[in-house]
Amino acid sequence: MEALLTNLLSNTQGVFAYATVFCVLVACGLGIPLPEDISLILGGFLAHKGAASLPVMMGVGFLGILAGDSLIFNFGRKLGSNVGRKQGGFFARIITPEKRAKVEGLFEKHGQKIVMIARFMPGVRAVTYFTAGSVGMPYWRFILWDGLAALLSAPLFVFLGFHFGSELDYLVVQIKKSQTAVLIGLAVVATVWFLWQRRKAAAAKVSAEQAVEPVVVPVIPQDGGKSSSRSTPFLDAAENQIAAGRASELQK
Repeated sequence: MEALLTNLLSNTQGVFAYATVFCVLVACGLGIPLPEDISLILGGFLAHKGAASLPVMMGVGFLGILAGDSLIFNFGRKLGSNVGRKQGGFFARIITPEKRAKVEGLFEKHGQKIVMIARFMPGVRAVTYFTAGSVGMPYWRFILWDGLAALLSAPLFVFLGFHFGSELDYLVVQIKKSQTAVLIGLAVVATVWFLWQRRKAAAAKVSAEQAVEPVVVPVIPQDGGKSSSRSTPFLDAAENQIAAGRASELQK
C-alpha cells in the first residue's frame, strides 16, 4: 500500500495533487486499508518538492480527514445498528462483530471522548465513527471531537513530510515506530485512569459510610415536661410550710 501511494502521489502536482490527497484521505475514512499518516506525509513531500503549497496541503489534509470521517459517521446513522452484528455486505468486512463489541465497550467506559482517541488508533477508527453515528451521537459533537484530533494530526504529518522530504524513507520508518509507542502510551494512560476512577469511587463510598451517624431520639416524659419545674426539693418544702400554716389557722 505504501508503494502504491508513493507511485500515485509522487508525480502529481498542483490541483491534481490536492485532489489525489483529498480522495485518498476520504477513502481512509471509509475504512479502506490505506495508511492515512503516510498519505499526509506524502502530501508534505509534494510541498517539499515545490509541487504544492504547504499551507494549502495542510488545509486539504484536514478537510479530507473530516470528509471521510463524516461519511462513515452518516453511514452509521442511516444503516443503524445491524452492521457489525450480522454477516454480509461491504461494511461487514470492515466492522466485524468483534470490533463492534470492543468499540461499544470503549464508549461505555470513556464516553464520547473516544472519538478523539480513535483518531490515533487506526485499527478501530472507522468502526468507532460508524458506531458513533449508529448510537445517535449528535453530529456537531462528533465533528468537534474529531476536528480537534484532526487539527493535531493533519498539519503535523504534512509538516513532517515537508521538513524531512529529503529523508522520506527514514521518516516513514520512524512514524511506524512512533505509532506503536503511541498505542502503548494510550493503553497505559487508559489503565491508570481506570484504576484512579475505581480508587476515587471506593474513597467516596467510605466517606459516605462514615458520614452516616446514629440518630438519638430524645425521651419525652409522659406529662409533656410540664411538671419538671415542680419536682425540686425547695418548692416541695415551701408547699409543705404553706399547708401547715393553713392547718394551724383552722385549728384556731
